[in-house]
Amino acid sequence: MSRRFPVPAAPHQFEFEIKRSRFLSLVERAVDREAAEAFIRKQRLAHPQAAHVCWAYIAGSPDTTVRSMSDDGEPSGTAGRPMLKVLEHSGIGEIVVAVVRYYGGIKLGTGGLQRAYSDAVTGALKELPTDLWVPRSQLTIEFDYAQESNVRHCLGQFDTDEPKIDYANQVCIHFAIADSQKQQCLQALTDLCAGAIQISEANKN
Repeated sequence: MSRRFPVPAAPHQFEFEIKRSRFLSLVERAVDREAAEAFIRKQRLAHPQAAHVCWAYIAGSPDTTVRSMSDDGEPSGTAGRPMLKVLEHSGIGEIVVAVVRYYGGIKLGTGGLQRAYSDAVTGALKELPTDLWVPRSQLTIEFDYAQESNVRHCLGQFDTDEPKIDYANQVCIHFAIADSQKQQCLQALTDLCAGAIQISEANKN
């Protein structure tokens, strides 16, 4: 997956009521399956009196196969599937949502439940703050001490994260850079150091 896509920027929640049943949607970023499942466990513990804690997640890019859902005791296909469907059509990646239902004593029926859980996720996503995920490469460069100031200034001209710097026989800088700028940055560094720079890249998963 090399294209950019939106991801949740911060935890978010949305709440509404249908026929005395209270639905609370909780959304968070989940970079992998473990993060998504940890979030789900946390919500179950936080809402012990809830009738159901249904959930769905896409733990990666929007086209990843790392996705799952649960009806958590609601009739099959009435909660998890509608929730996941909304996530799939949103184009958002690295996302997990739990919908907590406090039963109000009036049954909603199969169609009513499907609409309720779908609306619960749709409502949460409407005001969800997002960031843009950009594909990045992890690089390490080594060069002479005399070039440190110039190299750090050069890196500041590109979309890089906060570098980690080690000092030994040479200066060693570890940083991540947007893939779209990687080649331009490496060429600039090579020219700056007149070729006297070692560059290595971490393998991507």
